[in-house]
Amino acid sequence: MTDRPGDIAIEIDARLREASNPERKAFTEGYFPSALENLGVAVPEIRRVVRDLKKRFKGAPGAAVCDVAQAIVDRGTLEGRNVGYLLLNEHRGAVEALDLRRVERLGRGMDNWTSVDTFGCFVAGPAWREGRVSDAAVQRWTRAKDRWWRRAALTCTVALNMKSRGGSGDTPRTRAICTALAADRDDMVVKGMSWALRAWSGPDPDAVLAFLDEHADELHARVKREVTKKLETGTKSGTTPAERRRRKA
Repeated sequence: MTDRPGDIAIEIDARLREASNPERKAFTEGYFPSALENLGVAVPEIRRVVRDLKKRFKGAPGAAVCDVAQAIVDRGTLEGRNVGYLLLNEHRGAVEALDLRRVERLGRGMDNWTSVDTFGCFVAGPAWREGRVSDAAVQRWTRAKDRWWRRAALTCTVALNMKSRGGSGDTPRTRAICTALAADRDDMVVKGMSWALRAWSGPDPDAVLAFLDEHADELHARVKREVTKKLETGTKSGTTPAERRRRKA
C-alpha cells in the first residue's frame, strides 16, 4: 500500500459526498442526530465503499489499514466514521493490530447511537474479545461521564455473544459490564443494556434470567420487559416467527 492514509481518506470522502441524498440526510438527522457532518449516504453505498476498500487492501499490513481507517474517521463525517469502523472489521489482520490507544482514538468524538454501536460491535468489541483491549479498560468506560462510552461498553458485549458478530458467548465478562451499568438511567444506556442482555440470552439464557432476578430493583422497566419477551418468545417485540408469518399471509 503506497498511498498515504490522508490521501485515501480524501478520496473516500469525495466518493461519499457524490452519493449524498437529501432525503436520506433528512431522515438520518432525525433518527440519529449528531454533531458529525451528515452526508445522507444510504447504507448500500457505504457497504460498496467498504467492499472496494477490502479488496484494495487485501494482504496489506493490519497497522496500515488501521491508519487508513483512522484517517477516514478523522474527516468528521457520520458515514466516514462507519466506513472506517467497518473496514477494520473486514480486514483479517486489522483487529490484531489494534491496541487500547488506537481503539480509544477511533472512538473519540462518538455522539450518536449508530456510530457507537458500529464501534462496539466491529472495533472495540472484537478487540476486547481477542485480548487487544483489557477487561479493566472496558470497565473504565462504564464509569465514564460520557454516555456514549458507557453505551459502548455494553455494545462491546454483543461482539462476545452474537454468532453473527463473531462471538461464541462470554458470561463472566458480559455479567461484569452489565452489573456495572444496571442502575444507569440514561436512555441511550438503557437501550444498550436491553440489547446487551438480549444478545447474551442467545448463548446463556439461564444466566440472563438469573441476572434479571438479581438486579430486578435496579434495571429499567423497559429492559426487563424487552429481555423477558426475548427469553419467552425469541424476539424483542414478543411476536413469535409463526405469528409474523400469519400476519403476512
